Formats: sequence, structure tokens, C-alpha cells
Amino acid sequence: MTKTNVKERKRFFRHKRIRKKVTGTSEVPRMCVHRSLNNFYVQLIDDSKGKVITSMSTLNKAIKGQLPHNGNKAAASALGETFAAELQKKGIKKVCFDRGGWLYHGRIRAFAEAARKGGMEF
Repeated sequence: MTKTNVKERKRFFRHKRIRKKVTGTSEVPRMCVHRSLNNFYVQLIDDSKGKVITSMSTLNKAIKGQLPHNGNKAAASALGETFAAELQKKGIKKVCFDRGGWLYHGRIRAFAEAARKGGMEF
């Protein structure tokens, strides 16, 4: 087993452990993030209905055209601000943050701080 597989497996188990405690409802949906080497993804999920309310990534036209690289902290910050603005339009202000097993550091932290700056509460 390669080192990458071990790291991904550990992240998966951390995410499962987090998901035991963090659930989304209609009033307070779960905001789940995922990062890859080249992009950053975020979904807003209502776990009580099992539905994705909305999703966005750095592959969207609004964000992709702004930055030369989509897998860094600047792209995560831009995504956080844009996603928070979209949720404000839908009337969603409070969410619970699911970091997806990733450490609260780097791109995850940059996204979360930008979303808070955009008006989200978590």
C-alpha cells in the first residue's frame, strides 16, 4: 500500500468520525468541503432529506476566470466569498461546517474565514 493510500484512508476515517457528530437539517444545513490538488469543492447538504441544496467549486466560470490557479488559498478564499454571497441570496445564514477529515489549516481555513467574512455563521 502506498503512502498516499494510507493518508487518504486515514482522512476517510477522520471524516466518518466527524460525520457521527455533524449533521445538517433544513434550518441549519451541513456545508461539506473537499479539496484536491487542483480544485476546491463545497456542497450544502440537508441530511434530514438526503438532498444537496447547492454546490460550487473553483471550476465555476465566476471563479475560474479570476485566478491563474484553482488549487491554492486565494482560490479557496474567492470560493468562500462567492459561496457565502449565493447562500445569502437563498436566505441561508447559519450552517454547520464539515471539514471533510482535512485539518483546519491552509485552504480549509482560508475558505472558512472567507465564508464567515461573507456573512455565514458557523
